[in-house]
Parts: sequence; structure tokens; C-alpha cells
Amino acid sequence: MSEEQNTSQIGGIAAEALRQFIDRIERLEEEKKALSADIKDVYSQCKSQGFDTKIIRKIVALRKRDRQEREEEQQILDLYLAALGEA
Repeated sequence: MSEEQNTSQIGGIAAEALRQFIDRIERLEEEKKALSADIKDVYSQCKSQGFDTKIIRKIVALRKRDRQEREEEQQILDLYLAALGEA
């Protein structure tokens, strides 16, 4: 085996491609960490201005979902609450 094959293929694995994937994942993890810190800062700003961050988190989660899916879930929730005498 030539030295070039040794560095590019080890045990059938394309070493350079693997290295690039790992580098990319590590870079994205760092970006994700920075974004998480930014999001935490925004929630802190919300809280400092008197907003309920628990409710804001719920709104953000709801807005990620499809409207029809949310409505169906709400109908089932209402039905269950009514069955329990809670509505």
C-alpha cells in the first residue's frame, strides 16, 4: 500500500471525508452553543421587562407546530377536561 493510500483510506474508511464531517459537526456544535446562549439572553431580557418566560416558551413551541395539529390537540384536551368535570 502506498503512503497516500494509508493517509486517505484506513480500514476502508475515507479518513479525509471523516475528518471533514467531524470538523463540520464540531463547528456546528459551537454555533449551537452560541445560539443557545443568545436565546437564553433574550429570555432574560423578556423576564427583566416583566414577561412570563414560561408562557413565552409555550408560545414559541406552539408556533413551531401546524395550526391544524394544535387545534386537534386542543379539542382532545377540552374533551378530556370536560370528561373530568374540569371544563
